[in-house]
Amino acid sequence: MLKKRITWLLAAMLVFLPSISALAQTPARWEGIVLRSNKQKSILTVSARGFTNLTEKDIHYDSSTRFTSQEHGAKKVNNIDANQVKDGDRVICLGFYNEKGEFQAASISKRLSH
Repeated sequence: MLKKRITWLLAAMLVFLPSISALAQTPARWEGIVLRSNKQKSILTVSARGFTNLTEKDIHYDSSTRFTSQEHGAKKVNNIDANQVKDGDRVICLGFYNEKGEFQAASISKRLSH
């Protein structure tokens, strides 16, 4: 009887553990102005929009991060290179918090003015 319970417990762990790790990567969004960029470390420091106090976050990116640009209200989205994102640009970053608690960007959209 004990062997059956242990077997069921192990089977349940095999089923539920992948879903728990997926929950750790819940979607996140950060929007603001690029204050600093460190191309060597693949990090953008972005200040949040709409806050009276300066709130900033380091946004980590890698080769899998999709970089785009888009004009306000436009349907057309342009694929760009990470080097085209400069200090002072307005960006919207979508991603997740990795196991180190860092914001890992899946996509970074450079917003263009009219």
